[in-house]
Amino acid sequence: MNLHHLYGLIFLLINLTLSGQNQEDKIYHAIDVFTAHPSAKAIHDLSNAEADFWKSQKPKTKDEFLAIVVLNCNKAYYENLFGRSQNAVSSYEKAWQIYQKHKLSDYDIVEFCLKPLGNLYTVLGDYDSAENTIKQYFFIVNTSKNYPDSTRQKFAAILNLSNVYQNSGKISLAIEVLENTLKTDKLSDVQKGILLNNLGNNYWLGSQPFLMLKNAPHNAEKAFKASIKYLEKEKNQFETLSNSYRNLASMHRQWQQFDTANLYMQKAEELFVKSMNKQPRKIAKLYYEKALLLFDERKYDESTKQISSVFKTLIPNYNSKIILPDENQLYAETVLVDALDLQAEILKINDPKKALKAFELSFYIEDVLMNALVYENSKILMQLRSRNRTEKCISIYDQLFKKEGRTQYIEEAFQLSEKTKSGILKSYRSNIKNASAGEKQLLQELQNLNNSILKEQQKGDSANISKINQFIKKQHELLISLKKIQSQNPDFLPEKCDIKALFSQLENDKAMMVYYFMGSEKLYFFVLQDNKIVLNKINITHLGIPRIAQFIDYFNSPDAITNDISGYNHYGKDVYDLLKFPNNSTYQNLIIVPDGILNFIPFEALITKESKTTNFAKMHYLLNDFKIAYNTSASIYLNSKPISKSEKNVLGVFPVFEKTAFELSYSKKELESIRRNFKGKYLENAKAGFSDFKNNASQYSILHLSTHASSGDIETPASIKFYDQEVLYSELYNLHINPDLVVLSACETGIGKLYKAEGAMSIARGFQFAGAQNLLFSLWKVNDFTTSVFMSDFYKNIKNDVLYFEANTNAKREYLNDKSITNAKKSPYYWSSFVYYGSISSEKKSVNYIYYGISFLIVIGLFLGFNHYRNGKSSRNSQKREL
Repeated sequence: MNLHHLYGLIFLLINLTLSGQNQEDKIYHAIDVFTAHPSAKAIHDLSNAEADFWKSQKPKTKDEFLAIVVLNCNKAYYENLFGRSQNAVSSYEKAWQIYQKHKLSDYDIVEFCLKPLGNLYTVLGDYDSAENTIKQYFFIVNTSKNYPDSTRQKFAAILNLSNVYQNSGKISLAIEVLENTLKTDKLSDVQKGILLNNLGNNYWLGSQPFLMLKNAPHNAEKAFKASIKYLEKEKNQFETLSNSYRNLASMHRQWQQFDTANLYMQKAEELFVKSMNKQPRKIAKLYYEKALLLFDERKYDESTKQISSVFKTLIPNYNSKIILPDENQLYAETVLVDALDLQAEILKINDPKKALKAFELSFYIEDVLMNALVYENSKILMQLRSRNRTEKCISIYDQLFKKEGRTQYIEEAFQLSEKTKSGILKSYRSNIKNASAGEKQLLQELQNLNNSILKEQQKGDSANISKINQFIKKQHELLISLKKIQSQNPDFLPEKCDIKALFSQLENDKAMMVYYFMGSEKLYFFVLQDNKIVLNKINITHLGIPRIAQFIDYFNSPDAITNDISGYNHYGKDVYDLLKFPNNSTYQNLIIVPDGILNFIPFEALITKESKTTNFAKMHYLLNDFKIAYNTSASIYLNSKPISKSEKNVLGVFPVFEKTAFELSYSKKELESIRRNFKGKYLENAKAGFSDFKNNASQYSILHLSTHASSGDIETPASIKFYDQEVLYSELYNLHINPDLVVLSACETGIGKLYKAEGAMSIARGFQFAGAQNLLFSLWKVNDFTTSVFMSDFYKNIKNDVLYFEANTNAKREYLNDKSITNAKKSPYYWSSFVYYGSISSEKKSVNYIYYGISFLIVIGLFLGFNHYRNGKSSRNSQKREL
């Protein structure tokens, strides 16, 4: 009998055996066959088998649905083991969805589904989903009376939650969770050792310059060594012990104590080899850490060999002779990103162009990872991850330009910078245009649930945990449904900015652009004018940032400038020199695209020439040289719609808050000033509620909100106050408006938690997501009286058909020239808070030939009629004269 006939006979026997089985038994048999010999092909076969089960006889009973859940959990486990992390996420999500929908039981869904799913989310950078999943299974374990091994699962939840906080930059929160658990819970030595290792990691991260936690390096080393003491007491803790030694090696590597680092790394490797759980990803991670240590020791050839081992471990058919893998071999794996970045650093020394290729492959993987994310916060953190790489690429392009003189290198550097600028806002605007009604509805519901969770969490100790869990549960259901819809669409990749079109738009607007990219070591700025692009840079580590921060500090209070006018003059000129502006001999219109801390600078108030005068009106401001507009990115400027020339009408929101601690007495004057010039609807006092605003917002060209707002802090989101409620910036996302202008006449409407790549999480951002393209908003706490004066002048300019950015400039200049305002009130604190973001073009009225044709016929008709009337009148007159 030949082999073909033998396989046919086996297949027939299996089918005969299964034909007598019910659907549930068939599914479990398929699982048993798969788990006996798991492989990449076996995963594919199991997926086909599952599809057949759904086609031939859809599961009907709870037992059959549970069998499908078990199948997907097993499939997901091995998908992750074979490097198919995103497939594994989909399988776990499907299992959890079926488990919830059919209210199943008799299966440890936490251990076999939710725990690994939460960990996978963390690995893939989907921190919001990870946090939600962990909180969900912690709630399940906490509220189930007879949950098996609940103590172990609670510990796992706390440990995994600390990992999420650590990876998403919430270091202080991670430390708090870990230290509280170590103090209060009864823990085994193994559990103490694992928690202490995590605590050491967080303290070490807390020692970085941007956090600088007190005694962080000492506390980190102490925690790692304590972790080792506890873990050494227990048997078979090779992997956890290895992790602690690796962390100590990493610390000493960064301290450049390489002999000590190597001893710790050697010990870590010996322990890891003894461990039972040698998954490919964990093996690759060890190779990467060894490569990093060798790189810092400048042993580049040896480091390259370790990186090659990473690629061999994670990429089938990797060819080490060509150093870099092919793009089509890559997939969503952060260890690959780390290895490629390190390989690029080595290549940069002798082959910068090949280094750029390696960085390009890292960007590609991050695009794949980004496409799997739904939540805004996780997307922002993923985008931030690429900032250091972008800075290194810009540096290489700058060097290549200096060497070869090709402007293409500067343009490529600009494109990379642009990719990181407001990427989430740009992709949201692009995607929402093409989204189906179903997708839009899911996005809106997800956002609403997220806002509900935030608001409940803000109640602190009085927050309803059960309510939060229900929100999270529903949110996860919607997330899975949304992913199904989005998986049918092609992956979104950010488009390159059309530089030729950008130059053309600048020429049409008679404008120049200064575009900033804030790196960790240097501040890069591109100047675009006269169809040329120039790249400059300054060192910011020791000099730039402190000087900029000193200037911004002058706007923290009304008296800071008036109490130190000479100091303000000095630092204003210092920052002006630092930021190197073009001269205004060609054009006086200036577009500024800020980045990082520069988002909080009122550029108009910079000093172009230092003087000893104490008369604020006579100081030399950048305001006098340029009419300035800001934009969050070059693409947003390029694609913004021109300002409408049609008659403006205003929806005004004036809560005023009379006879309360929040009263805005001058808000009434602001209202009357605008109402005199513009028709519209003006919501006052109790009528200025959030629902009143939402119901009317789409009907008016200008939305004006005169109220209180807050920038929030690290934990509290930015918010704006309506008469009946305080609204978070993210609650504005679902407004779906398209006004010509939004004026946020309130405090700190452009301030919020700052991310270098995306900007401030502010009220202004909420309106940008809602659809507003042109906005006027504030950078600090504004004065009620001076705001009403400024707004009066601003709207008078608009009434006279002055473009918004010019109206902003003119109102500031008029304010300074107003002799009725005292010198103290002419401090830049009072007039430079409001900045304009948006278009500086006005729409061109199209020629309506039908209209002109009708008008011409009317004119001809009138002309003929007039002649006929004139001739008739003349004859009657002559007849009279003849009589």
